[in-house]
Parts: sequence; C-alpha cells; structure tokens
Amino acid sequence: MRGLVDCFYDLIETDPRGEALLRLHFRGHGVNHAREEQFNFLCGFLGGRRHYLEKHGHMDVRLMHAHVPISAGDAEDWLALMDRAITEMRLSGPQVDKMRLAFRRVALTLVNDLGEWGVGSA
Repeated sequence: MRGLVDCFYDLIETDPRGEALLRLHFRGHGVNHAREEQFNFLCGFLGGRRHYLEKHGHMDVRLMHAHVPISAGDAEDWLALMDRAITEMRLSGPQVDKMRLAFRRVALTLVNDLGEWGVGSA
C-alpha cells in the first residue's frame, strides 16, 4: 500500500494532470501529510487495519473533503493518476478491478459545487 500511495503522489508532483490536485494539497497540509493520510485511509478502506479511523475517529471521506473544492475534472485526474500508479506498480486481478471501481465511486461522490476557494455557488 505504501508503494502505491508513494507512486501516486510522485505522479501528482510530476504529471501535468496532477497540477490542480497539487495546488489543492498546498492549500491544506501539503503533500507529505496527504501521503501519510492517504496511506492510513486506504489501508482501512481496502480491508486492512483502520489507521485513519484510529487516528481521527471516522472514515467519512465526504467529511474529510467537505472544505475542498473538487471538480469533475479533479476527480477524473485523481482517478487517471491512481490508475497509472496501479499500472506502474503492476497490480492486477479481480481485487484490483474492484478497487478501481470503488475509487471511481468515491471520487465521483466527492465532486461538489464549491468555488475555487471553497465557497458554495450562489
């Protein structure tokens, strides 16, 4: 899991598709923080130890991202980079297909109408 998360965030930092996502992370606690919390969350989300739950008391992704303006394009860029990380890590099989579907479902539910600065549309 650590390798997948590191590969994913390396792509966010180097791939042009990651530019908007990187800006969002810099408005928060930064990429290093995101790497750690993504690892913590994904472990539990994918059936392992729930590090994020133990640390924060919940696993509600909508609550985690409620303040973050996420466009449909941002969600698609996140999914494309995660898909590339999965491919680069040479992960495959039915469990990986299920993981990709779960990522898509969650990413698309996070799309919101917050403006560029996290303020709802009027």
